[in-house]
Order: sequence, then C-alpha cells, then structure tokens
Amino acid sequence: MKRITLDGSRITGWDSFHDEFALLFGFPAFYGRNMNAWIDCMSYLTEPSAQMSSVSLSPDEPLLMEVTGAESFRKRCPDVFSELVDCSAIVNGRFRDHGEAAVLCLVFLP
Repeated sequence: MKRITLDGSRITGWDSFHDEFALLFGFPAFYGRNMNAWIDCMSYLTEPSAQMSSVSLSPDEPLLMEVTGAESFRKRCPDVFSELVDCSAIVNGRFRDHGEAAVLCLVFLP
C-alpha cells in the first residue's frame, strides 16, 4: 500500500489545493487545475504509461492518502474539503466501473 501525506494546513483555497496535488502526484504540465482534471489524473493511477501522475499503483493496490491538519482545512475551506471527499468517491467509482478495486483511502488527521 502506498501512502501520500497531504498537509491540509497548506490548503487555503482552490489554487493551493491544485498546487499541492500537482506537486504531490506529479500531474502533467497540461493539468487543467479543476476538479474534472483532478478526477481524470487520479483515475490513471494504475496506468503509468498514460503519464497522468508520477505516482503509480499496481492493479488493486490501495493508496492511503493522509490529510494532516484536516479539521482546520475543513473549517477554512469547506467547499474544497467537500470536493476532495466527493471527487475521491467518483475516482473510486471509476475504478470499480472498470472491474478494479477502489484505490483511494482518505484518512483525516487533526
């Protein structure tokens, strides 16, 4: 199981959210910096040849995404926090639709 830690204290709005994910996941230069583009990049974690992320998983390998400072992140940016949760579910749904296990496991730490 791979583990990525997102420092929620660094998220102050949409721009910083996309900055952090682009950095952590090595999204391509053409990353659209919106949640549709985020979903697309995250949906290719098991297909490294697509070059949508520098993070790659084996088929059915889970990714533990620890979000530190989650409570303050949620209070400071409730819309961004909510979209992270909702869009992670969409990504997991895409994996399941393709016969794979859901891969994104979110853990919120204070």
